[in-house]
Amino acid sequence: MSTRYAMVVDTRLCVACKACVLACKAENAIPEGYCRDWLVEEVRGEYPNLTAENRSERCNQCSNAPCVSACPTGASHVADGGIVLVTPDKCTGCKACMSACPYDARYVTPDGYVDKCTFCIHRVQRGQEPACVSICPTRTLHFGDLSDPDSTVSRLLRSRPYKVNHPESGADPNVYFLV
Repeated sequence: MSTRYAMVVDTRLCVACKACVLACKAENAIPEGYCRDWLVEEVRGEYPNLTAENRSERCNQCSNAPCVSACPTGASHVADGGIVLVTPDKCTGCKACMSACPYDARYVTPDGYVDKCTFCIHRVQRGQEPACVSICPTRTLHFGDLSDPDSTVSRLLRSRPYKVNHPESGADPNVYFLV
């Protein structure tokens, strides 16, 4: 069975501290004013019965990635483990992938190519967790192989209800939010 990397976000634990965002920026040398991951706070209900949910969001590393099929040069592609990557020297900055992404998870760098979260593939290949996961003080973020039934991500998804963002897109995302 082939590896299928995924991230699970425990929305009950996220305190929106931005440690994940800062760790990503430092680990991946993200230019000032750009980010590969971000925080969303969603408030629901009517006063005084309100609930708030914090979510650490990023590229969803989709199994049916519309950004890959939209890319005219092959710069956007799927690597081992299902991680969606961009090869900078193949990217023309046409933004077709950006238009196709249902998560608004891509940006054009000052150098003219499109960039996005890579699940820190360089760390994963060395047996480490993505930077955002390793730094999270509340252990909100979990990373692993969904094809391994004993992995943390597989166990978490069996233990609690979860959702994905924009399921209607048909992209089959691999970032899951425990509810």
